[in-house]
Amino acid sequence: MEKTKVMIVDDQSISRHFFELTVGASDRYEVVFSVSSAFAADVYLLEKKVDLVLMDILMNDGSSGLEAAARLKKTDPDVRIIAVTSMPEYSWMERAREIGIESFWYKELDKIPILEVMDKTMAGQSVYPDFAPLARLGSASSGDFTRRELEVLRELTTGKSNAAVAQALGVTENTVKAHVRSLLEKTGYGSRTELAINARVVGIALKPDTDIVKSD
Repeated sequence: MEKTKVMIVDDQSISRHFFELTVGASDRYEVVFSVSSAFAADVYLLEKKVDLVLMDILMNDGSSGLEAAARLKKTDPDVRIIAVTSMPEYSWMERAREIGIESFWYKELDKIPILEVMDKTMAGQSVYPDFAPLARLGSASSGDFTRRELEVLRELTTGKSNAAVAQALGVTENTVKAHVRSLLEKTGYGSRTELAINARVVGIALKPDTDIVKSD
């Protein structure tokens, strides 16, 4: 039986090696490409047929797995994609569904083994967690924030001023200030800068192209 051809896109060497070993040990799959950046992921599909892609979302070089997945779907609509991440960012699952990514898997947190997710995905199923994992931010849990507060927090992590956040979200600056006050009260942080830095580190509210240093 011909094996399913897999491409791995992950900038973390430990994660990439784990996927390589897991896929390589299976009699159903084979690794065709294993790369550390999503920038040129779609180019590889022009070189050789790939059936399934394990796609990390946030990478140190600034490349976005979600943007790459959207390009892959245009290059080859039949390719199946599993988005993988260790970040609890609340909006990525929703965006992945919009793109047409078949499945979504949280590294080290998901109770379903990646091979099982791969099998189900190749069988035509869509495997998504019910919700993003909860994470602590100061005195609060990510589940303590409203959706609008998380949207404001995402913009703060990019270093925007309150005025710029207001423009990006289509609200007034006073509204942004009120949400920032609420976020500070819930988390116990003393400043918006401290709030934004810690939100970036924890990964609660991040844009896919956010410049963040991840550890292996």
